Amino acid sequence: MELHTPMSAFSDLRGFAAALEAAGELVRIPDPLSPHLEIPAVADRMMKTPGGGKALWFERPQGHDMPVLVNAFGSRRRMALALGVDDVEQVADRIRRWLSVGPPRGLAETLRLAARLPELRGLRPKRIRKGTAPCQEVVHRGEAVDLTRLPVLTCWPDDGGPFVTFPCVFTRDPKTGRQNVGMYRLQVFDRNTTGMHWHIHKDASRLYHAHRKQGRPMPVAVAIGTDPVVTYCATAPLPPGMDEILLAGFIRKRPVEMVPCLTVDLEVPATAEIVLEGYVAPDETRIEGPFGDHTGYYSPAEPYPVFHVTAVTHRRNPVYFATVVGVPPMEDAWMGWATERVFAPLLSTQWPEVLDMHLPAEGVFHNLALFRIEKHFPMQARRLFQGLWGAGQMSFTKVLVALDADVDVTDPQAATRAVLDRLRLPEGLVVTEGVLDALDHSGIRPLWGGKLGVDATRPLPGEPGHGESLPTTEPAPPETQLLERLRPRFPGLGACRIPFSDTRVTLVLLVLDKGRPGEGKELAAAAIEHPGVDVAVAVEGTPADPLSRLAWRALASIDPVRDLVVRGTKVAVDATSKAPQEGYDREWPAEVAHPPELVARAEEILRARGLV
Repeated sequence: MELHTPMSAFSDLRGFAAALEAAGELVRIPDPLSPHLEIPAVADRMMKTPGGGKALWFERPQGHDMPVLVNAFGSRRRMALALGVDDVEQVADRIRRWLSVGPPRGLAETLRLAARLPELRGLRPKRIRKGTAPCQEVVHRGEAVDLTRLPVLTCWPDDGGPFVTFPCVFTRDPKTGRQNVGMYRLQVFDRNTTGMHWHIHKDASRLYHAHRKQGRPMPVAVAIGTDPVVTYCATAPLPPGMDEILLAGFIRKRPVEMVPCLTVDLEVPATAEIVLEGYVAPDETRIEGPFGDHTGYYSPAEPYPVFHVTAVTHRRNPVYFATVVGVPPMEDAWMGWATERVFAPLLSTQWPEVLDMHLPAEGVFHNLALFRIEKHFPMQARRLFQGLWGAGQMSFTKVLVALDADVDVTDPQAATRAVLDRLRLPEGLVVTEGVLDALDHSGIRPLWGGKLGVDATRPLPGEPGHGESLPTTEPAPPETQLLERLRPRFPGLGACRIPFSDTRVTLVLLVLDKGRPGEGKELAAAAIEHPGVDVAVAVEGTPADPLSRLAWRALASIDPVRDLVVRGTKVAVDATSKAPQEGYDREWPAEVAHPPELVARAEEILRARGLV
């Protein structure tokens, strides 16, 4: 394994793993554990330790002869190491410097700009000769293809089967010839076929339909275990047509070596651990799922295209690179954090008022986004909401929150306190409808539903409330008093949680064991009748659940159009699961969880190594 010094990117996954181990960020697990639930249970417990825990190298997955690497991206420090920097903000700073380059004024600026252009030209992918790449050291074709030899994880008890969790899926636009890479889960059906779970909104889905129109199979190549920057860039929210591999070269400060595949007209990273080559037929689908997803819920079993694997190539002694997704916090939360830091500068090019942003882990990327803005004209926050709801992957975000420049939105606790101190109800709420992520189950219909904008900025001249004091409110009631008043009518009410008792607006979380349809809405409405309760949110759970778990569940379950009731200056929110009697005709998904005995076994393994 190649060791790298700090501030340099890695040419392959092995070098990254070696650096993690040298830095004390990787722990080897020699226990013979099964890829079916056992490895995922240990990984899940590790990911939920403060700060993300350690990367785990499972040396002896049962029934397989290749190790499994999990949680390699799962902390602030490991994400920085993955991108070859001491701090992820250094990547953002480089992007800011490039974005600040304007039209040259004078000969001196022209020469300086010209001197920088070769840097970008030198970052384009570098092609190496077919058959000479490390990822093609071992080749299996035709009948020799056997995907069951890979230690593919089955992550949750009710999953439809094992699925590849970190695949870099390469496709090509049949019109322009440009390659695209994205990350879409692959359920392993048998020795040589998998599902291809690309959502309707994704680039690869668009390219698939372009191939279908031509009646041709779509060539596909999947690289597993690429260098960490390439794997990260496969998840990046780039606009259509932008090259993820060029972005990887920019972050690495050197080009990515790409090699032509052996059986399809695509190129893949030369140092990948494993490559699957094949095609997706134009009109063939198969039921894929259900699967525990990054939302923390099981996504439904639905028809998706089928990937036929015609060749598998890999390095000698390959490493299987994987992750586990589920109830946050998980490894992907740290990848999302890196994305927000790296891509925040790009937002200010279109919305100059945006000073910073944050995607809290409880929002699982698309349920909540916080923005720190500098206002210059009336309704500027509202314009930002409408713009973001029509822009790329931000369009899927369900709840957007705007705060003033003096609020640190990267501190969710401080941001929540600022919202509760500054929000004017109901004027500060914007409720509308729009597109939703394909995995968002809250709406009564797939792919679209309610949106909520929360404008907690100070009003400027011309805005309602400018020059006026914030409306006064009554003090927060004691939690026990509220519980005693409400429980006779709602026996399933387990707790009344008031996160902040000293803010101007009092938020109450009503922790409910829901017993009948409509109970959540009735409970929240009853709570705001109590003096001192301004916003009441009914959410399912137990009194022992941490606030972060309740926040995640509430954000995942609300449809703002259906579930918000405004009464004067008070708001009741029903963030409970919905039944057909409540107008919800889809099947409400179950939360993912491992059996208690498996959780206990995972604790034992990690405790033996001082990791929990």
